[in-house]
Amino acid sequence: MLTTKPATSIGAEAWRNSTLKTLKLSQSLVQKSDKGNDIGRALDPLPHLRDTVAQLSNEEIRRYSRDVRVVVSKLRESLLETNEEIKSLTRGKESLEKALEHIRKDIQLNKNSQEIRISRPSRERERDGADDLLNAERSHLLNCKKGLEAQLKLVQQQLQVLDQARKRLFATLQERSRVLDLLCLANSSITNSRDDMKIKRSRSMMEGRISRFDGNTSLGASQADPLGPYTPEADSALADAADARTRSAYLRRELKDAIDRTDKLQKAAHRSVNDGITQKIAETVTLKHHLGVGLGENRHGLHRAQRWYDATNKAMENTLGPVMSADLTTRERLDRPLVRVFQRHPGTQLPEAQEIIKGGDSLLHSLTATSRNIGLMKLANIRLRDDLKSKGSAVDVDSQIMRMRRRKSDHRWSLGAAF
Repeated sequence: MLTTKPATSIGAEAWRNSTLKTLKLSQSLVQKSDKGNDIGRALDPLPHLRDTVAQLSNEEIRRYSRDVRVVVSKLRESLLETNEEIKSLTRGKESLEKALEHIRKDIQLNKNSQEIRISRPSRERERDGADDLLNAERSHLLNCKKGLEAQLKLVQQQLQVLDQARKRLFATLQERSRVLDLLCLANSSITNSRDDMKIKRSRSMMEGRISRFDGNTSLGASQADPLGPYTPEADSALADAADARTRSAYLRRELKDAIDRTDKLQKAAHRSVNDGITQKIAETVTLKHHLGVGLGENRHGLHRAQRWYDATNKAMENTLGPVMSADLTTRERLDRPLVRVFQRHPGTQLPEAQEIIKGGDSLLHSLTATSRNIGLMKLANIRLRDDLKSKGSAVDVDSQIMRMRRRKSDHRWSLGAAF
């Protein structure tokens, strides 16, 4: 009986090892493949990579565009405020030019007043208080004119600064807006897209526009990024525009104060000159009335002196007697019969002839004095008449000046080609 023995390999060992090696290689490859699949599941892109990348890119574009839209909104708001500031400063400039025109007209009116006063009569040209007031008014007006011209120069320079800031804002706004062609630029869209940004009341909101920037979300130099939505150029443009608006607002306040101060000084000087000329007219009229009374008294005294002269001359003629001795009557002769009989005794000389001569000399002296007084009163009468005429002319000239100053006090007249 045959004994059982373990089965022995009939095939060759090498043949068997080759097969086992192939199996092991296959198993290792399967394990490696499974491991690679696991790594691929974790690291390899998904099949919808193209759509995912496009979606992520779109989200990045939308985020960047929204941030740029915020910057553009701030730039637009600053541009509008700069425009409003330019309008306000331009109105201030127009008011300043109007005030300067009024000053120039008042200077011309002052010059015309002084020229008209030169036409007064020579005896009325002596320097008086009205001339001092006119000179003081001219000095004040020239000082005001110089100050307003300096203010006007500052305003013109500030307008140029604001215009440059506006141009820079507009250029930056155009550059930032190049990526916003596909976005809505309405302020409501900006507000709704960023709920975390608070809205504050500003000058734009008071004028019907909404400002999206407050102290917590305001843009600044620390957030500026040359490659980001808020560039250093935008930050610099906003800062320069804000600084220009601040200086412009301060200049407008100074401008308003200067115009008010000049207007008050101008009216006070004008009123002072008018009051001075009115007082001078009143004083001249008073003197004119006194001259009229004095002229009447002079004429009355002249008539009395003339009557006295005529009476004295008649008395002198009566005292001297007739011119021809043949016209003497017997009672008028110094050797009339009564006297001849009286003089038959010694020491009976009569002073009749001496008294007649003495009386004639006295009457002649009285006539001479009266004639001299009449001549002096006539000279005084002439001077009174000349003075009265001069006073009348002076009143007419000053009244003409007052009418001209009142007529032109509203400044509704043209300066002419000289200005």
